[in-house]
Amino acid sequence: MAKLYFKFGAMGCSKTAQALITKFNYEERNMKVLLLKPAIDNRDGANVVKSRIGLEKEAVPVGEHEDLYAMYEQKYADCDVIIVDECQFLTPEQVDQLADVVIKKNIPVLCFGLSTDFTTHLFPGSKRLFEIAESISEIKSVCACGAKATVNARLDDSGRIVTEGSQVLLGGNDRYVAMCRRCWLRRKAELTQE
Repeated sequence: MAKLYFKFGAMGCSKTAQALITKFNYEERNMKVLLLKPAIDNRDGANVVKSRIGLEKEAVPVGEHEDLYAMYEQKYADCDVIIVDECQFLTPEQVDQLADVVIKKNIPVLCFGLSTDFTTHLFPGSKRLFEIAESISEIKSVCACGAKATVNARLDDSGRIVTEGSQVLLGGNDRYVAMCRRCWLRRKAELTQE
């Protein structure tokens, strides 16, 4: 039986690299993969999924109002598996649509992304995946202190922690750093002492 998978972690834990390796593994077995990414993530181009270590593949961008079940049925019904990068940017409705693909079409769907934003609150797409995914696994990363990183700290141009702003602000190592909660709280407290 196919499952809806959610593989999550903090920034820099190799989520995208693992998504692309998973795609390669399916294709090596002559299976057709539909690689999706939310259109809002246009850092590397509208239809490119690119990891920090340099792996990249073409993907199908999806807008926030796109029905993913209908898209699969109408255009990609010959695909054996769906892989989604940056799944935190999906809407809860889109997560439900992917779950429908799993149940009604018996097609596995593997979603890779962040669980929380820079304020440690769940993204709507990730929240829904935690609620309904049949398989949930964490891809671990490490804070500079050596502890497990759980926070995606947003930085300003001076390298200071940012604690306010819109939930979505695209960026990589220039804008975010994975930290343990202890280090994040310490750095946050330093802001109030300035």
